[in-house]
Amino acid sequence: MLYVPEMEDHGTVERLVRLGLTTYEARAYTTLVRRDSFTAAQIARTAGLPRQRIYDVLASLVEKGLASARPGTVVKYAALAPGLAVERLVAGRRAAMTALELDASDVIGRLGPEFQAGRAHSDPMEYIEVLRDRGAINERFVELMASVKKEILVFTKPPYATPPQENVEGIEVARTHAARSVYELDVLDNEAMARGIKRFIDAGEEARFVEHVPLKLVIIDEATVLFGMQDPMAGAEDLTIMVVEHPALAQTLKLAFNRVWDRGLEFDEAMERHRVAKEHHRVAKEHHREALGRPA
Repeated sequence: MLYVPEMEDHGTVERLVRLGLTTYEARAYTTLVRRDSFTAAQIARTAGLPRQRIYDVLASLVEKGLASARPGTVVKYAALAPGLAVERLVAGRRAAMTALELDASDVIGRLGPEFQAGRAHSDPMEYIEVLRDRGAINERFVELMASVKKEILVFTKPPYATPPQENVEGIEVARTHAARSVYELDVLDNEAMARGIKRFIDAGEEARFVEHVPLKLVIIDEATVLFGMQDPMAGAEDLTIMVVEHPALAQTLKLAFNRVWDRGLEFDEAMERHRVAKEHHRVAKEHHREALGRPA
C-alpha cells in the first residue's frame, strides 16, 4: 500500500521534525503508532519510505528510544507511547539548548576580554582611505553623496570623475541639503558643463566662480573630507583621491573654502565676465590677423 499522507499527517511530521527527528523518522513513527507492531517491509510500504533506507531509519528510532524491536522469525517494531516519545524528544532539545548556551557563554568569556583589549589598539591611519581607480572613485563619491546630513562644500575642477551635467546624485543632494560649490571660470568655456552647473543652481546649489581652484575638494558635514592629489609628473588625468574622516581637518579646510568662496563671482557675473573675455579675445585675434596682413 502506497503511503498517501493525510493533511493532519503533514502537521504532525513537521512538528516531529522540529523536535529533532528527520522527515523519514517522523513518517515512520507516525506509521508505527497506528498498530501494535510492524515489520520493516510493512513500515516502508505503509509510510512510503525507500526499502534500502528503512532499516537505518528504524535503528535510529530505536536508538533514540522512540521505538523497540521485537525479536522473532521476522523482527517487528513497535512505537513508544507518544507522550513518552515526545517527552524524550523535548528533553533532548533542552539538553542540546543547555549545551549550546554553555558553549555561547564559554565563547563570550574567552573572546570578550580580547575584544575589550582590542578597542585600545586602533590603526592611527584607519580613518584615511586612498582611491586611484576611476570606477572606485565614482562609487565612493556616490556613497558620500548619500551620507550627507546637513551640508556639502565642493571645490570643482578637472579631471572630473562625474562631470556636472551627468551628476544625478549631486542634483538630488542640492535639492535637499545646504550645498555650495566653487568652480573655475574656464569651466564656462564648455557649454554642456555650464548648462549642468545651471541645473545645480536651479536645484538649490549656491555657486561661485574664481580664476583658480587650488585642488579638488569635498567637505561633508564638517566631518568627512575628500580631496584629489595629482601627480605633477603623471599628467592631468592621473588622480589619487583621499577620503579622510576627521572633523578637525574638515573644519580647518572649511575655513580655506570660505576664503576662496568670499572672493568668487556669482553665476550671472561669471557668465558676463566670460562673455566679455571671449569678445576681447575675438577682437584681439582680428587685430592680430589684420596686423599680419599689412605690408612691411
